[in-house]
Amino acid sequence: MSSSCASSAAAVVGLLSAPRPSATLLPPSLALPATMTAAAGARWRRRQPVCCEVAVRSSSDSATSSEHRIGARVRVTAPLKVYHVPRVPEVDLTGMEGVLKQYVGLWKDKTISANLPYKVEFLIEVQGRSSPVKFSAHLRDDEFEYLD
Repeated sequence: MSSSCASSAAAVVGLLSAPRPSATLLPPSLALPATMTAAAGARWRRRQPVCCEVAVRSSSDSATSSEHRIGARVRVTAPLKVYHVPRVPEVDLTGMEGVLKQYVGLWKDKTISANLPYKVEFLIEVQGRSSPVKFSAHLRDDEFEYLD
């Protein structure tokens, strides 16, 4: 536990354990919910606060937008099948070429843990349609290669 967490935890415990006159108003964060009884409230107030620390990569460690090359042509190298294309029961993406449209591993300049962070757009010819059907699939970086 870091020193800032320990000091904030000690401050909260000090607030909870200090005798209070009945007319003292609690801050909204320490007020009891209306559905709790006094006995349940006493147990509720005695809980220790939880302090969480998150390890975040610095901006130099995260991948840059130039590495993602939005708009680049890519070819799928892994054996993948998708089932969400309209009027086609199953599409095998192996060997298909598409355009890298979006990298969803960054949100508001923070790295998030997207399982399939690359959004790739494909065109496929479907029987009975004059124009190709456009669809997109989310892929990992080891499932495709750059062509450009």
